[in-house]
Amino acid sequence: MLKLDEKSLQEKEAWESSGFILPRFDRCSVKKRTLTSPKWIHFGAGNIFRAYIADIVQQLLNEGLLDTGVIVAEGYDEEIIDVAYAPYDNLCVNVVLRGDGCIDKEVLASVVESVKMDADGFLRLKEIFASSSLQMVSLTITEKGYSLYKGDGSFFDDVAADFEASPAASEGSATPVSYMGKLAALCYHRYLNGATPLTLVSMDNVSQNGKCLHDAIRLFAEAWVGNGFVDDEFLAYVDDPDKLSFPWTMIDKITPGPSTEVAAHLRECGLQVNDMVITEKNTEVASFVNAEETGYLVIEDTFPNGRPPLTKAGVILTDRETVTKVEKMKVCTCLNPLHTSLAVFGCSLGLKRVSEIMRDNDLVKLVKMVAEEGMSVVVDPGIISPKEFADTVINVRLPNPFIPDTPQRIATDTSKKIAVRFGETIIAYSKSDSLDVHTLRAIPLSLAGWCRYLVGIDDDGNKFPLDPDPMLTELQAIFSGFTLGSVEDYSVALKPLLSNASIFGVDLYRVGVAERVVGYFKALMAGQGAVRRVLGSL
Repeated sequence: MLKLDEKSLQEKEAWESSGFILPRFDRCSVKKRTLTSPKWIHFGAGNIFRAYIADIVQQLLNEGLLDTGVIVAEGYDEEIIDVAYAPYDNLCVNVVLRGDGCIDKEVLASVVESVKMDADGFLRLKEIFASSSLQMVSLTITEKGYSLYKGDGSFFDDVAADFEASPAASEGSATPVSYMGKLAALCYHRYLNGATPLTLVSMDNVSQNGKCLHDAIRLFAEAWVGNGFVDDEFLAYVDDPDKLSFPWTMIDKITPGPSTEVAAHLRECGLQVNDMVITEKNTEVASFVNAEETGYLVIEDTFPNGRPPLTKAGVILTDRETVTKVEKMKVCTCLNPLHTSLAVFGCSLGLKRVSEIMRDNDLVKLVKMVAEEGMSVVVDPGIISPKEFADTVINVRLPNPFIPDTPQRIATDTSKKIAVRFGETIIAYSKSDSLDVHTLRAIPLSLAGWCRYLVGIDDDGNKFPLDPDPMLTELQAIFSGFTLGSVEDYSVALKPLLSNASIFGVDLYRVGVAERVVGYFKALMAGQGAVRRVLGSL
């Protein structure tokens, strides 16, 4: 059996005869250079990082276009480092699942160090940030990683505590607690050690992600200046794009959790694969990742301390305006809204795979209608055609039977996603002189479908578990007493939710959409089989 570690990689013939693609660079030399002169560190050690970002670094290393690897840090679910990195010498098998059934298996060796963001790890991170060679800090920490506020508008306790503590005293127990507090403190440490320029690249599906990241770091800087912990020049450092830049980006690659079928295939190929792990924080990880072959990464080209030759690995570098158009095209129209519509209805219908959903004619019709409604207000970014992008999503990417993606994964954290995925289109319609928001059908139905999902009862009348969401407790309080077949009109019960602009991006009553959402929800709650009947009537 092949074992995934540095020693086993020396048996190249055994790996290659089993169909594995091996790195074409000297990892020992790359590791040594990276540890002494790091250029790239990434925050967020999850599957999207390994399947896409680490693969980009590997491509550049293989071509001799980069001589250092990437360091990864994890601050939310540090158990990932213990179970998916340390046991395998930070190696990973990247499994690309192609629509024609072909499977590519590549051993990724571009990650040379993995660091927890605990007290000990924070000391190492300070060393990395103090290095003038560091050019790029990238992040995939999900939408909620940028959230600093509670639902009532006050700061989370850990954020408020970090505001009141000096970042210069970040040793041992004084390490900042919040994720953004730690990142801001690391930027301050770099400022103290020469104020060398640096680029911080959010690669999360957050609208204007670069601005969100800058605004979060700036809040800490302002608080620390106000409390007398740091001087005004640090705030100037944060605000100077020639010192710290925060480019806007768009990333797109479907990367579901590790599949048992893929694990079985790897075992058949001779790889020793341990059981997949679900951490205490509900992260699915393994010694491998599986993902689709398609991927897009568009980045605003602002790198004041230089950058790797990213375009040689398929990354598109452009200006902020174009990034914004691409991001809105994808997040507001061509992929993410379709994902959410499929997910909430797929869960209510008891479907377990996205590819299974894409064989359901009613749901395919729904997502096509969602895309069509969005196309009326989408802006063509010029570098990617919205229609071609959406057609590829609907006809190629989502139906790929070899991608083990689930509606349950996609339904996670919907309360943090829905404002961008649907709210932006609703707002655009309401402001348009030529479009009527009252003509929208598929988008209000999708919003009603989310509400129906939150009832936690499928179309056959069986209870099912709701997926993690930062607002789950509040949402369950709204829907916990609802029963199928009730003659209730739901208007009163749903009004606090549907008027919440922080969730939907707009007060749905103010723009005239809420009434249609309530009507659809009532129809979806009419009894067993009601979800199918409503979808079938489209």
